[in-house]
Amino acid sequence: MAIAEPWHVRARGRECAATQTAFSEGETIVTALFPDPESSGYLRRDYCIQGWTDHQASGETAFSFWRTTYAIPTGNEKTNPVEKLSAEEILRRLIDEDEDHTENTRFILAVMLERQKILRETDSQRTPNGILRVYEQRKTGEIYIVKDPDIPLSQVEAVQDEVIILLENNGNSPKPVEMAEAPAETDAEIEPTPVATEEVTSEEVATEPSDSEDHRDPPESDSTQGAGDAFP
Repeated sequence: MAIAEPWHVRARGRECAATQTAFSEGETIVTALFPDPESSGYLRRDYCIQGWTDHQASGETAFSFWRTTYAIPTGNEKTNPVEKLSAEEILRRLIDEDEDHTENTRFILAVMLERQKILRETDSQRTPNGILRVYEQRKTGEIYIVKDPDIPLSQVEAVQDEVIILLENNGNSPKPVEMAEAPAETDAEIEPTPVATEEVTSEEVATEPSDSEDHRDPPESDSTQGAGDAFP
């Protein structure tokens, strides 16, 4: 993977991390992300307003924090594997897998869900490995951290096509069709083409004149007879 960090952070807590006071529906709270000392990822903590004020006095610096409205979590419903996965479920799976080749796809999915008012970008932070964008699920408070790959404009359409294919195939990339190769011919399998020949019989050989007979000199004529004919 390109960056060894867990991008999918757990859902919203039910009580203040500082005071342990249970949140109430519609209460304004502060969500904060902190570097995890035991890994290269992040820890999430949710605070009531007073709890956040008390925490700031401790001097611990958060990687990112923002205010949000608390809604009672409805719980993670089990997904029927036969049912079609939503864009958010596909994004969650790709983030958990954290494969290099899906980095662009994750970002496009997050932007798409933001435009659909399902996610909202709460913060962006520049790190040595690039810009990290923090998205919060508006209803559940679930957090997704997505790297901005700074996709060139010339590649945006291709990535969008890839997202459409994922949505149409329930989050799976169709395997390319492999063309069967024709078996190579071996020397044993290649037979020489027979050459047609004419069969000559012994009788044909006997009747055909030989070269010596065709080119024999004509018989010599009688010289006296010839001279008399020429001179009467």
